[in-house]
Amino acid sequence: MHRFLLAVLRRDLTLAARRQGDWLIAQFFFVMTASLFPLGVGPEPEMLARIGPGVLWVAATLASLLSLSRLFADDHHDGSLEHMVLSPEPTVLLVLGKALAHWLIYGIPLLLIAPVLGIQFNLPWDAILTLEISLLLGTPILSLLGSVGAALTLGLRGGGVLLTLLILPLYVPALIFGAGAVDGVMAGTGAQAHLSLLGAFMVLSLMIAPWIAAAALKVSLE
Repeated sequence: MHRFLLAVLRRDLTLAARRQGDWLIAQFFFVMTASLFPLGVGPEPEMLARIGPGVLWVAATLASLLSLSRLFADDHHDGSLEHMVLSPEPTVLLVLGKALAHWLIYGIPLLLIAPVLGIQFNLPWDAILTLEISLLLGTPILSLLGSVGAALTLGLRGGGVLLTLLILPLYVPALIFGAGAVDGVMAGTGAQAHLSLLGAFMVLSLMIAPWIAAAALKVSLE
């Protein structure tokens, strides 16, 4: 079973390395969205520090949504998805491999870029560290829940818009807890409560989302 999971992960990472433009678009979108806000609200350091956590989390959420529509679509178009689903291995492992690959391809670069954007928003170093921890806990949630929406909308016309409508409300708790953790550090109340809730949400998503996505994937392929 672990060999099948590693095979799915290795395959997606190899394909992503051959199509670098796909994942670079999401990172460019993240940087541009976050960078436009200081131009719109003005250069006041206090204002930028106040809105920075929320802006960065919203930008990360939208960047993740931008790449979800192709999570299963490319394999569906070339027929390989049906072969993987019909294999003796559980479909849950396929979904987990896809979600993990999505997080490595799109989530890890967000973690690397976020500190630079945090400096742009005049965030103190302890707030930037909390931002990194919140994204480390939160971006897997985006990939796991996104796999559910990608499976439900597989093969549908206008699936990208429907995917956004289905998944964006599920992202709201992660957005609130992630941005709230950074706000708590800046307000002096601490981030432990928000990070604990975010970690619990990640565990819950890991336990539930792959099974729902696997069931939705089988229904979409019938």
